[in-house]
Amino acid sequence: MNDLLKNHLKLHFVVLLYGFTAILGKLITLPAPQMVWYRMIIASLALGIYIWYKKTPINIGFANSMRIMGVGLVVALHWITFFHAVKISNVSVTLGCMASTTLFASFLEPIIFRKKIKWLEVFIGFIIIIGLYLIFQFEFNYLEGIITALTSAFLAGLFTVLNKQFINKYHPVTISFYEMLSGFVAIGIFLLATNTLPYNLLQPSTSDIIYVIILGVVCTAYAFVVSVDVMKVLSAYTVVLAINMEPVYGIFLAFFIFGQSEFMSGGFYIGTLVILMAVFLYPILARKFAKG
Repeated sequence: MNDLLKNHLKLHFVVLLYGFTAILGKLITLPAPQMVWYRMIIASLALGIYIWYKKTPINIGFANSMRIMGVGLVVALHWITFFHAVKISNVSVTLGCMASTTLFASFLEPIIFRKKIKWLEVFIGFIIIIGLYLIFQFEFNYLEGIITALTSAFLAGLFTVLNKQFINKYHPVTISFYEMLSGFVAIGIFLLATNTLPYNLLQPSTSDIIYVIILGVVCTAYAFVVSVDVMKVLSAYTVVLAINMEPVYGIFLAFFIFGQSEFMSGGFYIGTLVILMAVFLYPILARKFAKG
């Protein structure tokens, strides 16, 4: 197997793992804040071990680490709303709405960095809104889940845009380590204050321990490290295009694992397809206009 094909397979396996996080969110019985608390401590420990083993630079200065840790709070809120959406609706609805992350990022970037609005992004955003309208129209019984998932998509777009100011300055694994650590600490303080820290998970007999370890180690720390590693061979464009397949993989996995509870109306699938087509169309058109 040649190196290019191997990296393509590794990339799509990572995207499959990203889609599988929603499955784990439905399987784990913990409420969303407790689940994310465990995910972030396990991921930060795993990333810390990776940093120690690879001797990755971790000293980036107090001010910079505080700024990155601030973004970590946004990541934590994104994951909490994501898993809560899975619990109050289902995997398909949540992942269908999460495809709108591109829309939010396209509007947030010019606002935060005071850049000129790109009309191509406005056009793609309009198509995504049509797709979301179709989902709302045919799945109104999942209204609370849809709104929560869209909130999660907004937060995902926000932390993606905020991370852009760090990604060219510091090692991606270092950035993730600080973000996981800050999210774990912040959620831990909240859980202590509200007396909802999940002490019951210390019992080794619970199946949640296995699922949370898979979520933290495999679907978070491992998936991120591999996604960074494949970019040594594959272009950023190829990686972004593949990650857009996350809702597709996740919805197929959910239907295969959970069956009838994940079956949606035809309108939902049409709306999701419209969103995914817009997401895939954007980088293709952006490349074409850049060359032209």
